[in-house]
Amino acid sequence: MHNLLYAFIGVLLGNIIGVLPGIGPLAAISMLLPVTYGLDPTGALVMLAGLYYGTSFGGATTSILLNLPGTASHAIVCVDGHPLAQQGKGGQAIFMAMFASFLGVAFGILLMMFFSPLLVDMAFLFGPAEYFSLMLMGLLAAASLTSGSPLKGIASIFIGLLLGAVGTDVNSGVARFSFDTPELTDGLPLVALAMGFFGIKDVLENAGLMGSGTMVSKDKINSQSIRPGKGVIKESAGAITRGSIIGSLLGILPGAGGTMASFMSYAVEKKAARNPERFGRGAMQGVSGPESANSSAAITAFIPTLTLGIPGDAVMALMLGALMIHNIVPGPQMIAEHPAMFWGLLASFLIGNVMLMFLNIPLIGVWVKLLSVPYRLIYPAVMFLIAIGVYSGNNNLFDVAVVIALGVAGYFFAVLGFAPAPLLLGFVLGPMVEENFRRALLLSRGDMGVFFTRPLSGSFMAITIAMLLYVAIKQLRRELPATAPQTLATQDE
Repeated sequence: MHNLLYAFIGVLLGNIIGVLPGIGPLAAISMLLPVTYGLDPTGALVMLAGLYYGTSFGGATTSILLNLPGTASHAIVCVDGHPLAQQGKGGQAIFMAMFASFLGVAFGILLMMFFSPLLVDMAFLFGPAEYFSLMLMGLLAAASLTSGSPLKGIASIFIGLLLGAVGTDVNSGVARFSFDTPELTDGLPLVALAMGFFGIKDVLENAGLMGSGTMVSKDKINSQSIRPGKGVIKESAGAITRGSIIGSLLGILPGAGGTMASFMSYAVEKKAARNPERFGRGAMQGVSGPESANSSAAITAFIPTLTLGIPGDAVMALMLGALMIHNIVPGPQMIAEHPAMFWGLLASFLIGNVMLMFLNIPLIGVWVKLLSVPYRLIYPAVMFLIAIGVYSGNNNLFDVAVVIALGVAGYFFAVLGFAPAPLLLGFVLGPMVEENFRRALLLSRGDMGVFFTRPLSGSFMAITIAMLLYVAIKQLRRELPATAPQTLATQDE
């Protein structure tokens, strides 16, 4: 019974923290970790896990309603979630995000129960060459996230890669692109980039409406507006299924995680859709697919952490630290040596997500009422939340200046037609792409063929080349109709 209480405390705090942009699961777990010292190992891990996936539930809310992603994994939800909110479908979008998140978690739990050893063996097949080619494929797939020119999508990715290069080089320890600024030696803050390119950019785009009293949505909020429309769940079923599979597979790979899973899911849904032009303008699959991928990846990320002692990201490293504090050594024998803790953790995933559903569904109407607040009131509050969220990361005012500068840059990028989502993915994956590329070349003694001769890596590279050819052909088809009439007109003269 006490473990149920710990799960409830974890998901409740996680949900509250998730709604506040900028804090995220890493800061939340760091703050709560000392509280778990006096608990038994199962209760401690259950509470921290609840805090982890509870932030995922709450993070989608501000992404949809305010175009304000608290974490990078929720950034892609802004692309279709916020247009849905502006169309008066914010309640439906939040409900579908929660529903997809719950099903993604359930799928991840089933994989953990039945296929943990198999998934661990699959993770061992990935070396530096496979990681590089997989992430390169993911970056090229992100070029399709923009509804405009695919070349601008690729350019956005390269800008993100350049921003990701700011900071200290992992191998040499030399500061790059820091311009002798000590605050930049650790790189640009991820939260500042996400909030600048989505939140502040949105404020600047709508600055002309602040004095007019125009509302985000003029539709009345009632129980009918919160329920999904006819056929919405059926329409999103395929997206949720595909997102859960993508998230579960990428979640077990160290470094990939929920961010890459949500972006990959969005790219897959846009390619699979009969009318891809709806994406970016309010497609429900653009919310449900990435949310299911993000949530399933959050669950399967525990597999390498518990069975191999290999954390996939900083959050999982804290989870590993919590196990070590309680004298539990992760490894292949952990399930046999600590069965109560492992199966108790699995049960808490399902029970905790049921708790989250019951906690959040009554609150949907409360959150959606934010949409009826005039611009002149809501956007100063948004700017305040952004400043507090960014400052709380490092307790440094420099980060607030960075987010404002990035927001202004994001506004001009949007005017020029460059999408922020591929840029953000390039920033997140850039350091890992570089690190695995250099490591693969070191192991192969400079032989570039290592990326093509290994079966998995070669397959990913073949898909990447096919996508590049597709982008080139698509761009040529766009340009030819535009140049043909000019050529005919010249001949007539």
